[in-house]
Amino acid sequence: MKKDVEEQGNCVRTAKKEKNANIAQEIEKLESLKERLKISETALTCEGGIPRCQDGSIDYTQDFFGKPSFLTVSGQLQAEMYACALTNVYTFGPTFRAENSNTIRHLAEFWMIEPELAFADLTDDMDCAEEYVKYCCRWLLEHCMEDMKFFERFVDKTCVDRLKLVADTPFGRVSYTECIEILLENIEQAKVTFKNPVEWGIDLATEHEKYLADTVFKKPIIVYNYPKDIKAFYMRLNDDERTVAAMDLLVPKVGELIGGSQREERLDVLERRLKECGLPEDPYQWYLDLRRYGTVPHAGFGLGFERLVLFTTGLENIRESIPLPRWPDHADF
Repeated sequence: MKKDVEEQGNCVRTAKKEKNANIAQEIEKLESLKERLKISETALTCEGGIPRCQDGSIDYTQDFFGKPSFLTVSGQLQAEMYACALTNVYTFGPTFRAENSNTIRHLAEFWMIEPELAFADLTDDMDCAEEYVKYCCRWLLEHCMEDMKFFERFVDKTCVDRLKLVADTPFGRVSYTECIEILLENIEQAKVTFKNPVEWGIDLATEHEKYLADTVFKKPIIVYNYPKDIKAFYMRLNDDERTVAAMDLLVPKVGELIGGSQREERLDVLERRLKECGLPEDPYQWYLDLRRYGTVPHAGFGLGFERLVLFTTGLENIRESIPLPRWPDHADF
């Protein structure tokens, strides 16, 4: 099409030089070809209603924000800025996950409670997470017993006893490495079999987490010091260079309820971790600036509100814990 426009343009120039009587027709033909070219280019660059460059890539200059932007999976990174200014903060809002998980434990959109604590390390983080869950259980027992009796009668006969257990029992604390050793020992003794393999370096599956909390410890436990390769770049690297100061709180019936960590406050280590994870530095310059121009040791965690509802009520499917559930291939509301 471009070639046709160029050839017709030459015809118009020739006609003008020769003062051809058909000059008006040649110009009209050129304008028609230009309009057809414009239509064809628009069809190419707006395929599926999405503006695209000539090479087929998305033209973000025509996007709403003028650059790539995404639904948030967390408010944590931004909350770190507030924590360094205001000491202790939290966020509570919707978050989104694009993983294709069609299970009774996953939603594509859910609500997260995310505290961020300044002048805090991993131990402080674990203490806060434990006390928070215990507080929620005590509050329900003191203020919502009528509702809990309803769930006890019609949904889960153990839900009230579970709340009392959690409210009154110190949580167990065990390293990731110790958890792997416990799981392997129970497999060798033929006490349990798992669908997912167990070895150091794996991301614990729900069946592993529930077995540890329900069968081995029979109470909530906090697993800490995970392998760095299965955790995010912002988690503080431990001295062994193999693990990070991360923790997950596992509860009976549900498995993981909370995930958190001490954040990496050392600029050079944070830059190195970004490279190791294959992430570009430019989008994180504001986050790196927080380390360049002064920061403090800080930590935080995220608690999925719908999983807290599952744990406390005994509901089986997380889609029953939110008014308008959305999961892969389902966004009817």
